[in-house]
Amino acid sequence: MDPTRWGLPFPLVVVALFVIVMARANATYWLGRVAAAGTERTRLRRMLHAPGYQRAVRWIDRWGAPAVSVSFLTVGFQTLMNLAAGVMRMRMRHYLPAVVVGSVIWAFIYATIGFVGVTAVAAMYERSPVLGISLAVFATALLAWWIVAQVRAAHAAPPEDVAAPQ
Repeated sequence: MDPTRWGLPFPLVVVALFVIVMARANATYWLGRVAAAGTERTRLRRMLHAPGYQRAVRWIDRWGAPAVSVSFLTVGFQTLMNLAAGVMRMRMRHYLPAVVVGSVIWAFIYATIGFVGVTAVAAMYERSPVLGISLAVFATALLAWWIVAQVRAAHAAPPEDVAAPQ
């Protein structure tokens, strides 16, 4: 499915890819919401109302929007991020702008260099699996470092619902 070979004007290719990724991302989000709603009828209901889980929900609601947008720069992680946003019930006023930004970025990248990039990574792996795996490990470590830094920064600030000591 190489969009550079669709034979359409570039703006139409970008719009088509945007519609495709918006539909996929939002379907994944709502699948997460449905799964969370189904959990309300099970023994896991207590976990969904535990204070720690509620703090995590507030954190994702507050800081999750940039993570949703950035996830569109990855392969595979974006699906997990949209599912997690749904499970955590990220508010639509935070989720929709994030998914629109991410979808626009994804559509432009995929319409221009995305397919070429995937082909280049596959060719690199065929020539040097060590280099391909090394770059994948580096990218994963960089993402993990960024997530840890965000979590630490969130824990350093007092929660919104707790007054600062005077």
